Amino acid sequence: MSYNHPSEIMDEIAKLTPDMAGINYKRLEGDGLVWPVWDMNHPGTPILHKDTFKRGRGMFNDLMYTPSEELPDEEYPLLLTTGRRLYQYNNGSMSLRNPEICAINSEEFMEIHPADAAKLDIKSGEKVKVSSRRGSLEVKTELTEKSRLGSVFLSFHYPETPTNVLTGPGEDMLALTPEYKVCAVKVEKM
Repeated sequence: MSYNHPSEIMDEIAKLTPDMAGINYKRLEGDGLVWPVWDMNHPGTPILHKDTFKRGRGMFNDLMYTPSEELPDEEYPLLLTTGRRLYQYNNGSMSLRNPEICAINSEEFMEIHPADAAKLDIKSGEKVKVSSRRGSLEVKTELTEKSRLGSVFLSFHYPETPTNVLTGPGEDMLALTPEYKVCAVKVEKM
């Protein structure tokens, strides 16, 4: 792909995306447009569902709560939850190459509640060993009240901190997706 100007990218998007067919750089100048814009004469769509929804109302179902397959116990007393961090994206293959982003957040850290850290004699910035029944890793800590008592948080962005080696074999019965988001762990001062 070789583009001489960003407008050429927008033109290609408009050709390939029917609900953006009426968008180009010239039309975006001034007040801009509100998607969808079906053709070059379409004014845009400030209110998407004004009178009714195109396909009817949304269908919602009650679901029964199913606890995680693995909960904290005496040997692994903390609940690890995993997720994303604001400044990185998925496995970091693109965002970790950006020096501006890495200047803000360049390595993984485990969030832990100050009261849990005090019980383990852990200070902010110290390296700890986090272990589950499946594996372990080493990571620095950040004490924060954002973490609930009894739980710790790690993201999965950083290859040098392979968080998913800790996660369990559980599976969501409806979505048939792995239970990557939660497992029991222990944290040890190094």
